[in-house]
Amino acid sequence: MKLTLDIENTTTERNGKLHLDPFEPENSLTMVGVLTDQGIEQHFPFDHADVPSQSHYHERVQWYLDQATIIIAHNAAYDLLWLWESGFKYDGPVFDTMLGEYVLQRGQKEPLSLEACAERYELDTKKQDTLKEYFRKGYSTRDIPYNELCEYLSSDLHATQQLSDKLMRQLMTDSSSLMDTVTLTNQVCVTLARIYQRGFKVDMDVLENVRQEFEEEKRQLIDSLQVHVSKVMGDTPINLNSPEQLSWVIYGRKVIDKNDWVSLIDPYMPNDEFRQMVATRTQRLYRTKAVQCSHCNGTGYVRKIKKNGQPFAKQSKCPECHTAGYLFIPTDTMAGFKFKPPSPKWASANGFSTSKSNLQLLEAGAKSKGMDDAADFLSKVKRLSAVDTYLSSFVDGIKNYTKQDGMLHVSLLQHRTATGRLSGANPNMQNMPRGGTFPVKKVFVSRWDGGKILEADFAQLEFRAAAYLSQDGVAIEEVSTGFDVHAYTSKVITDAGQPTSRQDAKAHTFAPLYGATGFGRTQAEAAYYEHFTDKYTGVASWHSKLAKEAISTQKIVTPSGREFSFPDVVRKPSGRVSYFTQIKNYPVQSFATADIVPIALLHIDKLLDNMQSCVVNTVHDSIVIDVHPTEEERVIDIIDQTNKDLPNLITLRWGITFNVPLLLESKIGPNWLDTKDVI
Repeated sequence: MKLTLDIENTTTERNGKLHLDPFEPENSLTMVGVLTDQGIEQHFPFDHADVPSQSHYHERVQWYLDQATIIIAHNAAYDLLWLWESGFKYDGPVFDTMLGEYVLQRGQKEPLSLEACAERYELDTKKQDTLKEYFRKGYSTRDIPYNELCEYLSSDLHATQQLSDKLMRQLMTDSSSLMDTVTLTNQVCVTLARIYQRGFKVDMDVLENVRQEFEEEKRQLIDSLQVHVSKVMGDTPINLNSPEQLSWVIYGRKVIDKNDWVSLIDPYMPNDEFRQMVATRTQRLYRTKAVQCSHCNGTGYVRKIKKNGQPFAKQSKCPECHTAGYLFIPTDTMAGFKFKPPSPKWASANGFSTSKSNLQLLEAGAKSKGMDDAADFLSKVKRLSAVDTYLSSFVDGIKNYTKQDGMLHVSLLQHRTATGRLSGANPNMQNMPRGGTFPVKKVFVSRWDGGKILEADFAQLEFRAAAYLSQDGVAIEEVSTGFDVHAYTSKVITDAGQPTSRQDAKAHTFAPLYGATGFGRTQAEAAYYEHFTDKYTGVASWHSKLAKEAISTQKIVTPSGREFSFPDVVRKPSGRVSYFTQIKNYPVQSFATADIVPIALLHIDKLLDNMQSCVVNTVHDSIVIDVHPTEEERVIDIIDQTNKDLPNLITLRWGITFNVPLLLESKIGPNWLDTKDVI
């Protein structure tokens, strides 16, 4: 029996965030709805104000689950999680209509809500979201009139069933055969739901220590940056959190009329026209000196006088100094670091871009020209932005979403990226910086006394995937012999005149795989990007082949059968191919992290079945396991076994011979940060 399923639950607002999961004590399962392929529909209330729950409802729902050969749901992981946490059992296959539509979009980004999908496929069911009005009035799900909630649930059930039928017909008749991708995606969906359910143990005391460390670093960065600011701006106060004021410091220019500026911004205007616009519609800033405002005598406020000569009770802001208490008098010395924006694409609403990528380009240019102060300033601005992100997204995010059970239930999403690479939420753990130095990682510990955290990380997975996809002889040989490609990158850049460590070189080694060029790099770094093409001629040829395939068919297909559509790709008069960066990036990232990593994840999770050790997270191309103290050797053996099994697993899945060695390298320790190589 094909069983279409949907649930309704209450939610909780905590710390300004809406919590939908079953791990909040106040949340409850309100109703379960089922619809069979024979048209039998039933709704079972479990926590509704109008209808008392019946003990036999649990048995009835479980009976449907036991009879189901497959469960059909929209965002199935969410429904499964609620069922499992409510005491129901189901370990069979699922078909998630949201993920099915996601795969069929072939990398195009369209809304994936049930309502959006229903409208796109012109389904008979017209969903009327009457519940929103109740929620706006402060109603809990359990308090919405029973009949209206049933009607809403029924609408979702029928829409999901109809959508499933349309998707399956499309998949069965599609000559591209995306069924393998849909099957893998749905299998992974169940495993990710289990990871969410398990949770990752958080040490809140360590988290507070990490917060204090970041706060202290932030204070030091601000103090150092203000020294730089005072040197190039004089006494003018600068708010480093303001993109506009930061732009003043970097470029030394201020937009005269922002409304006029915005109306004239055209990222595709000729560069000479843009330079003329900069000259005429922005003004050069000068360093200032502060003098006490004579209008308010340095107090920042003035007391206005009424017509009758009496002073107003409340003081007003000084119109001359605007509460600063000082007037900032320009000197004859130009302010700022005086960088010149290279093109109209660097224009922004407040002046000129202060994006991370552009700051990196400016920093590289400053280093190459010996502008040490400017390079240091830009480096610290980037670091300050990163620290702010770490505090808000990770430290605060982890604190806000860690439940009363001491677990952060890691939410892993399959449908947010074009390539199939996982994303995350609450917080997004996929944004965690790579490497073994990020201090936030040490807050994650084992749930068991004496337990450990093991991270199995694929060695150079995307490079190995590219070696296979391109069949580049040099790349395959380097991977097979254990050649240290990062050390080689470091040597190339160092030999070109810029001493570079192996760690710093990692940022460049594989960047050309994804379309990066030497533009905006230092001369020495640019030399490596040119060297990459000369060295890996097979990769370069493969890139050209992909471009031709995209132009002729408007799509590219990976060995797994996953497809990416490029309906607007053209070869420009210059010879360049539009969307070339995506054309090069998608197959590598997709095949590596959306196909190979999930196969390893499924295999490891299966081998851990009936053990206490369990997978608790996956980030990029790594798999994180909470290891029970009595199972350490067994878990290490499972990773070794997975390394041996992967080639056969890939062959069984897609019928291909993966002739490039894959390697999961394991580290284990008392927390996620302090891990050491498994010998």
